[in-house]
Amino acid sequence: MPIAGRKPKPEGQARNRTKPTIDWTEVVDAPFAGKRPELPKKRRVLLQFGETKDIKLHDLTREWWETVSTMPHCTLWTESDWRFALSTALVADAFHYGHTPSATELARREKVLGTTVDARRDLRIKYVAAPSEQVDPAGVTKLDDYRDL
Repeated sequence: MPIAGRKPKPEGQARNRTKPTIDWTEVVDAPFAGKRPELPKKRRVLLQFGETKDIKLHDLTREWWETVSTMPHCTLWTESDWRFALSTALVADAFHYGHTPSATELARREKVLGTTVDARRDLRIKYVAAPSEQVDPAGVTKLDDYRDL
């Protein structure tokens, strides 16, 4: 999912003045309402001596999944991206149950998924208003209204 290359520098600080070869991906800023996989009810945990136990997913994991699976840029995801998100949910569940070594892996995976503004900037994903919601600035006259006079 991540795009290769350096992060874009702020306006005016770029050394190479040519247009970047990779443009931003613009996504309408509306919650994703499409088809998404269901989160499993339980997670299998390996105990001592090869024993396993099924435990119910933590409530924080369910809230995390509701947030992640409705991000606007989920419209760009393919089947493999959804599988990655589901496996990340299981890492999040381990963290929510107190498995602290999972914190680093969870943070790395959330960055790949684009859960924060900073991560979306690195992925070059920009949320934009829907075309009907874009409003003309107040006090600006359209010249097109006066062209045929």
